[in-house]
Amino acid sequence: MVPITDGERAQAFYVDKLGLTFVQDDGFAIVLDANGNMLRLTKMKEVKPQPFTVLGWEVPNIGDAVRDLQARGVAFERFHDFMKQDDLGIWTAPDGTRVAWFKDPDGNILSVSQHSN
Repeated sequence: MVPITDGERAQAFYVDKLGLTFVQDDGFAIVLDANGNMLRLTKMKEVKPQPFTVLGWEVPNIGDAVRDLQARGVAFERFHDFMKQDDLGIWTAPDGTRVAWFKDPDGNILSVSQHSN
C-alpha cells in the first residue's frame, strides 16, 4: 500500500506515467495491477513522505527503464551530496546493483533497480 491524498492525480501518475493497469476505485483506495501484483493507493487526508524508498520495481535493463520513464515525464532524483549517480541518475551499489529513484505526486520515494545477480 502507498498513501496518497488525491486519487485522480495519483491514478494519472501510476497509470499514465508508470504504465500500471487500473483495476478499480473502491472508495478507500485506487487499486492497480502491477504486473500481476495488487497495488493499493490508499486515500489519506495527509501524507508525510518518508525519507526512504516505499515501493520499487526490479527491471531487466535499468537504463532502458529510466529513459522510458523520463520520456513519460518522470523526473529522477539526484543525491550528489552523498552518492555518485550517472547521467541518468542511476547509482551503482558496491555489489553491482543499480538503482534510480523518483517521487510520486505525494512525494513518496519510488525506485527501479537492476540487481547484479
